[in-house]
Amino acid sequence: MRVERIARDKVRIFISYDDLEERGIDRDEIWHNGKKVQDLFWDMMETAYMEVGFDIAGPISVEAFTMPTEGVVVIVTRIPSMPGAGHDDGDYGDEEETYFERDHGFSSRSAPTHMVMAFRDLDDLLDACKTLRQYPVHTSLYHHDGAYQLVIHGDLRPDQWEEVFSILVEYGEMSRLTSWVLEEYGKVIFADHAVEQLLRNFPT
Repeated sequence: MRVERIARDKVRIFISYDDLEERGIDRDEIWHNGKKVQDLFWDMMETAYMEVGFDIAGPISVEAFTMPTEGVVVIVTRIPSMPGAGHDDGDYGDEEETYFERDHGFSSRSAPTHMVMAFRDLDDLLDACKTLRQYPVHTSLYHHDGAYQLVIHGDLRPDQWEEVFSILVEYGEMSRLTSWVLEEYGKVIFADHAVEQLLRNFPT
């Protein structure tokens, strides 16, 4: 299990299929709010609090989607519509009441809106771009952590995202960096139309 705080009121949590197997949870079972899945959710929230200080005071939204080989990605967002939500941790006054909903699971199955893939080799990146150009996506390219980091945005169906991931993982791997980290710390190579510009500059 890996936790990333991607915004003030939002975290992203990666759960591997090994994590699910250790807990006796089947891949399809993740979408049913049984006791094991609810226990997993609250373990995730405890981990998020311990590692990045993310406290789910107030109402939250939970989105989850699967990657074919990587596991489940869960995005938890605090909704600042009740007392105690939308504040930095530790800012709560004595008069404020903390609200928790105890029946969370992963019934909200949704498609991702973007993906970040890392490529160590330029030739692998170019081969990946040749296959990616058939999809209606927007791409940008950074260099960080010793690799080319390709950020892919698009309004694709869940099965299309799985297709894209299945193709790209043949050439690279899912990055451990978020697009927000890359925008702040990465070296920008192409801010937009990265696939098109790469194929134009490196024709084969």
